Amino acid sequence: MTAPSAPGAVKVLYIDDDPGIARLVQRHLKRAGFQVRTAPDGEAGLALAREEAFDAIALDHYMPGRDGLEILPELLTLPHFAPVIFVTAAEEPRIAVAALKEGAADYVVKDVQGAFLDLLANAVRQAIAEVALRRAKDQAERELRDSRDRLERLAEQQSLLLREVNHRVANSLQLIGSLIELQARRVRDPEARGVLRRAVERVEAVSLVHRRLYTSADVEQVRMDQYLDGLIQELRSAVAAEEAGPTIRLRADPVDIKTDRAVAIGLVVNELVTNALKYAYPNGQPGDIRVDVSRTEQAGFALVVEDDGVGYPDADAAPQGSGLGNVIVAAMAKNVSGTLALDRSHKGTRFVLTLAG
Repeated sequence: MTAPSAPGAVKVLYIDDDPGIARLVQRHLKRAGFQVRTAPDGEAGLALAREEAFDAIALDHYMPGRDGLEILPELLTLPHFAPVIFVTAAEEPRIAVAALKEGAADYVVKDVQGAFLDLLANAVRQAIAEVALRRAKDQAERELRDSRDRLERLAEQQSLLLREVNHRVANSLQLIGSLIELQARRVRDPEARGVLRRAVERVEAVSLVHRRLYTSADVEQVRMDQYLDGLIQELRSAVAAEEAGPTIRLRADPVDIKTDRAVAIGLVVNELVTNALKYAYPNGQPGDIRVDVSRTEQAGFALVVEDDGVGYPDADAAPQGSGLGNVIVAAMAKNVSGTLALDRSHKGTRFVLTLAG
């Protein structure tokens, strides 16, 4: 349905069996700026309303044949909806009430002096304005619902796409790790085999993030306690394969961080813990390697990897072992805009990675 025409082109249908009053109403409403058609009874009014679209209809109650209350429901169900102003006599207020209950927009009481003419013109204007407002509101709500539905569909599609991408990435990482592990088994040189297996561990550290992503409702953030628990479990499995060795312990607050930062922090933990497993407790000595993640007062968090082992022989804060491990730890700390420090006051080795929120 289109909105009512602007004043000057607004069409009004007046239905009344009194030709004198009908002409009076027609002249008055024309002076008020309306285009007016008249009908002598309800049936004729219905016929006109079916043929033409009117912006408002004024309907008298007492007419030959069917009265106004009988005609009103049919007027309100026509394809070209128009608000109906019911016109009744002063001695019949119950009829006006009945008309309002049936759906009339307003009512006007006729009087012999003609004062109702201005009231009728005002009632027509108000009814048309209310219909226009209601139509505008309905249209706005429809557009809002359509926009919300489109956004929900788009969000759902994006979520499915992200999950599919993460699933494929995780599968690809798993394949890469398996291929490297297969190559490591065929290499006879122990040092080269160790390098390849360290590469597998690094791939697994990244793969864990992606497994968390495509099994989680939130693909933008990773819960660090859950992620590190999975990573530590993998490292524990490697230790369990040996007869003796350190125990890895994790204590982590439920900190949520962005996915890219989780990958970097996972690699830092992997390098530092693996380094401690190799060098902190020589000759298979027992001991603890502790990983701790806690919130800080600055709305960030601190990652601590520590042991009570032999410590560092010099002031170099970089982890021992291959140069690649040193490069990875430094690069990942820089990648997350974190500060990595070696706590020399600790008995063994204590690295602290501090990140802002």
